[in-house]
Amino acid sequence: MTLASLTDVTVDYPRRGRALGPFSLSVEPGEIVALVGASGCGKSTALRLLAGLEQPTGGTLNRNLSRGETSLVFQAPTLMPWAAAWKNVALPLELAGRPAHEVRERALAALDRVGLSAAAEAKPAQLSGGMAMRVSLARALVTEPRLLLLDEPFAALDSITRRDLIEDVHRLWSQTRPAVVFVTHDVEEAVYLASRVVVMTLGPGRTAAEIAIEAPLPRPAAFRTTPAFREGVETVSAALATAMGREKGVG
Repeated sequence: MTLASLTDVTVDYPRRGRALGPFSLSVEPGEIVALVGASGCGKSTALRLLAGLEQPTGGTLNRNLSRGETSLVFQAPTLMPWAAAWKNVALPLELAGRPAHEVRERALAALDRVGLSAAAEAKPAQLSGGMAMRVSLARALVTEPRLLLLDEPFAALDSITRRDLIEDVHRLWSQTRPAVVFVTHDVEEAVYLASRVVVMTLGPGRTAAEIAIEAPLPRPAAFRTTPAFREGVETVSAALATAMGREKGVG
């Protein structure tokens, strides 16, 4: 059963006008989808619709998910600065009213999954950018969601840390196989991370192309050096350039 779908949705704001659409997207169990497009094309708006945080102006949004089965990771870690790492991870469980002993146990286990068990008592100010994002990932995964939404979570990090965190996403995905929708500007990041890349036009974003990346997940060692990776990057890059060029030529 499809977890979530957008069918010819549009999103209009009173002063800004149309921000998205018409745009369609379906998300199937266990798949990883990347949304690629220029700033302002509506990628984050589409993610908020999938999360159920807002409703479309037109078209149809369907979510076959119960409460607590969707997690969203933002561009910034958005951690509580006064709370230890494990308390930040525990927040969704506390809000759900889970017993205190279960909350702590599951939060510590989630931190261990992202390699931060030794930093459980650290405050956000004591963490590097990469560590803070791992805490944010642990918080998103502590409820074992069926749908994980990632809104450019690695954009502010250096390239080495970004690569490490992408490997973490694949490793964590392989444990519970949630569906993942990942928003990014980076074509290589999209091709490496996802099994399907959706290229969007300039805003208001529509679908310009959908490209399947024919390689196993998690990616094999040295996948970035393979012809399949380079072909995927070239195909997505060409689709993105064509979509943006065509839009710029209108009017």
